[in-house]
Amino acid sequence: MAWTVLIVSGLLEAVWATALGASGGLRKVRPTALFAVSIVLSMVGLAYAMRTLPTGTAYAVWVGIGAVLTVVLAVLRKVERLTLTRAALLTVLIGCVVGLKVVS
Repeated sequence: MAWTVLIVSGLLEAVWATALGASGGLRKVRPTALFAVSIVLSMVGLAYAMRTLPTGTAYAVWVGIGAVLTVVLAVLRKVERLTLTRAALLTVLIGCVVGLKVVS
């Protein structure tokens, strides 16, 4: 259960990071509201997962999921370009997140 909550919290990290970027410095209402709700839910989920998972592992997995998905969302929205090098580095990051899950 903790791993599932942690993964969902990582997904929500990508949501709040993307919403924050779209909020215009917290001046646009909808992205700001989405940012506020998703960051609270993401942190609550991370805190819940840390009750049973090691803090370092939980945080690394949460950040890794959020970072990769934030880049993916930016690429899909055509805000950033996905180069071969970036794709390779994101793949390595995904491998590290999976590796932390496997060894925990």
